[in-house]
Amino acid sequence: MRTRLAAGIAAVVMLVQAVPASAVGPGHHHPEPPHHGGPLHSKTNRWVGSAVAAQHLSAEADYKKVLTREFDSVTPENEMKWGTVEAVRGQYDWSGADAIVDYAKKTGKSIRGHTLIWHSQLPDWVADLEAAELKSVVRKHIADEAGRYRGKIRAWDVVNEAFNEDGTRRETVFQTKLGDDYIADAFRLAHAADPKAKLYINDYNIEGLNPKSDATYELVKSLKRKGVPIHGVGIQGHLSLMYDFPQGVKENIKRFADLGVDVAITEMDVRIPLPVTPEKLKAQADYFGNVWDACHAVKRCVEFTTWGFTDRHSWVPDVFPGEDAACLFDENLKPKPAYFRLYGKK
Repeated sequence: MRTRLAAGIAAVVMLVQAVPASAVGPGHHHPEPPHHGGPLHSKTNRWVGSAVAAQHLSAEADYKKVLTREFDSVTPENEMKWGTVEAVRGQYDWSGADAIVDYAKKTGKSIRGHTLIWHSQLPDWVADLEAAELKSVVRKHIADEAGRYRGKIRAWDVVNEAFNEDGTRRETVFQTKLGDDYIADAFRLAHAADPKAKLYINDYNIEGLNPKSDATYELVKSLKRKGVPIHGVGIQGHLSLMYDFPQGVKENIKRFADLGVDVAITEMDVRIPLPVTPEKLKAQADYFGNVWDACHAVKRCVEFTTWGFTDRHSWVPDVFPGEDAACLFDENLKPKPAYFRLYGKK
């Protein structure tokens, strides 16, 4: 595995020394990182990716240029979610997903599929089904989507956000109507549809040691014991400077890896309470860097993906009023201190 992030060790170190993080704030930016037109002098044996929106790929040349230059893996942000591909029963829209898969093929990118089973962005017609029909529809949905991209997806987030903060099962339509076995069934179905894809359970607030990550750990252990084809745990990594950095991130990653599965940071971003200041940008860089370092401390942490790479299109301000600037690049696609913190030290 390789990354296409655009800076060599020596060059980035010189840039970081030349422009300290404290000098960077609104209206001030790091200089453009140097680019070498190919494999970098600085390499990591992790996939380094970003969530991607098909509309921006097609409409914004600068967005596409930076994405292509900087990352070697892409995750469709919304284009593979059930509510997008089959909003109306039996009427499929694969246009956005196909566009991203085509882009990845042309540019040599790996693809993380997101997501097969999730209670959110779910078509209304699915939620209204009775248990027997829902089970049949889930089977068809997974076969249709994972089967369509068979052999083209490196890893799938098969089940997304299955737990509450206290470690209990989230009362989704799948949990309430299909019971605890819906998760194991989803993994078996995904494996049948695409046997070569790595299959993950994915969730937020499981970065550190807490009841939610404990429940995820116990679930993965149970699934492995039963022979269910689960290959990894996806740790989303949606953090905020409003809260302390999670405790025990490296230990948490290691305990998952010790179960014999891979671990991926799948949706990393760090929200900043407005206004943005140089001090907050430095703190953001530390949060990103701490997760990056924890991942690199565990061999089976195989991926570091951010949820978008530019503040121009971040989901954060719409969902978290008063917070923004959560990505590695600003609205003008200039790298922020967090970018240099990651790639200047690995």
